[in-house]
Amino acid sequence: MIRLGIGDVTKPLVPAVLKAFHAGVDDMAKGSSFHGYGPEQGYSWLAQTIIDKSYAPLGVELKTSEVFISDGSKCDSSNILDIFHLSCKVAIGDPVYPVYNDTNVMVGRTGQANEQGYYEGLVYMPCTEENNFSPALPTEKVDIIYLCYPNNPTGTVATKEQLKVWVDYALANDAVILFDAAYEAFITEAHIPHSIYEIEGAKQCAIEFRSFSKTAGFTGVRCGLTVVPEALMATTENGEKVALNQLWNRRQCTKFNGVSYPVQKAAAAVYSDEGWPQVKEIIDYYMANAKIIREGLEAAGITCYGGVNAPYIWLKTPAGMTSWDFFDKLLNECFVVGTPGSGFGPSGEGYFRLSAFAERDNVEEAVKRIVEKWGK
Repeated sequence: MIRLGIGDVTKPLVPAVLKAFHAGVDDMAKGSSFHGYGPEQGYSWLAQTIIDKSYAPLGVELKTSEVFISDGSKCDSSNILDIFHLSCKVAIGDPVYPVYNDTNVMVGRTGQANEQGYYEGLVYMPCTEENNFSPALPTEKVDIIYLCYPNNPTGTVATKEQLKVWVDYALANDAVILFDAAYEAFITEAHIPHSIYEIEGAKQCAIEFRSFSKTAGFTGVRCGLTVVPEALMATTENGEKVALNQLWNRRQCTKFNGVSYPVQKAAAAVYSDEGWPQVKEIIDYYMANAKIIREGLEAAGITCYGGVNAPYIWLKTPAGMTSWDFFDKLLNECFVVGTPGSGFGPSGEGYFRLSAFAERDNVEEAVKRIVEKWGK
């Protein structure tokens, strides 16, 4: 059985990160270097490292007070709802990373789901083959917009020009963009933006989430970050302007005790002169896997998207099969596991997601089996 379903990594932590992790643990064994409760926002030395190594090269200037270290972007993209009123109108893509949809349901923002699977109270923005998986602006005013680029599940990306349209909309409508950039390290094309803050005006309307999970293999270690610019203001029901940076800081100080010291030491090593080349080598390995999957399936006549700037391939199910029928056939006839597109929303029906986070031999064998079954 070959698993190309869930987006979990298979390569271990790189040596530089592991060395720093061990050093952090050793610090905890000595009174002179022991660390108890750390700052809920994360250690400033890690925030500064992230700014210097990951944002400054993009021309993005940030303060350490605007970078909040966390235990993962999955948590942050749901916990961020704590600072928004339930009356806020939320727009999400379809298909979409299920956390955006489900956590809004859990906090009580929605009504019942209709027969199509859409929940009352959310604005769904279809991302289809017809619009190149780039959602159109909402036709009604919304307060919160989830965007994910590179996208999970479709693997597609947005240009600076496309993101500028969203920033302009948010500024004009007093809306906040929740920008999930968990896969930005996998971008290979030079013209594709890595951060929403590369767009003029974004600091006045956007919150950005990032993760070490896929970038550096931290799925079992847990570390991420959220950027909340101090210039970002939101409006209360009474028309008062409130700084979201202060609200998020209050939320974190109240409901979060921070990421452990050894983990933050390991995270800082990701960007070291020794660590980043090692991390980048693994990213390149996964993207080579993505290329093998995409080109192999396309040569067999299967329509594919993604796999160029993201570790996911979004394929059109052969012969008009439903995504679950294709899942069953792939499982039972090829012994390969993937993810049915309908699990990401109604517009995902007829599509299927394969993950490149696997060992090379397994990727090559999986492609071989699929091609033998569904090739031209």
